[in-house]
Amino acid sequence: MESTWRGMQVCSMVTVALLFVAVLSATQTNSSVTSPASDGSQALSAPYDSLKWQAMVPELGKDSPEISILRVDPKTHGTQLLIRTPAKMHVPAHWHSANETHTMIKGSAVFEHEGKRSELGPGGFNYLPAKMSHQAWTSEGAVVFITVDGAWDVNWVGNPPTKNDLGQAPAAEK
Repeated sequence: MESTWRGMQVCSMVTVALLFVAVLSATQTNSSVTSPASDGSQALSAPYDSLKWQAMVPELGKDSPEISILRVDPKTHGTQLLIRTPAKMHVPAHWHSANETHTMIKGSAVFEHEGKRSELGPGGFNYLPAKMSHQAWTSEGAVVFITVDGAWDVNWVGNPPTKNDLGQAPAAEK
């Protein structure tokens, strides 16, 4: 039974790894939690302290946002994940192929889309339809729970975050 479980974990890790290499064109794989049943029919729990985190922008070193994939639905590829930002930063304009939600767990973030801004603190929620370009500014130590109803991807409108985005806050609105 344990060897079967290990085999399922390895298979799930490989699937997640291939998905992120293809989608994000970087080493953004994360197999922190794997579903015990390939069909998603079993419950899953994951203590925060046991999650595995992967740097999303390795070039930023210790200031890189980190991602932890919590679950990928085996049929729809819908994904639940956490992102944490060790440093205050700007996340440049990007979009996702699937509908996306953000729920702030810790810290705060300002989200901007279609010229509108909203600031979310712990418990704050938003929904963005697929392919809607958006950007964000996060506080130091922010943690956000994200769901997408299809495969997770990031499509940058310009460039991904750089060192110049660290410490940035949104410009004052006119």
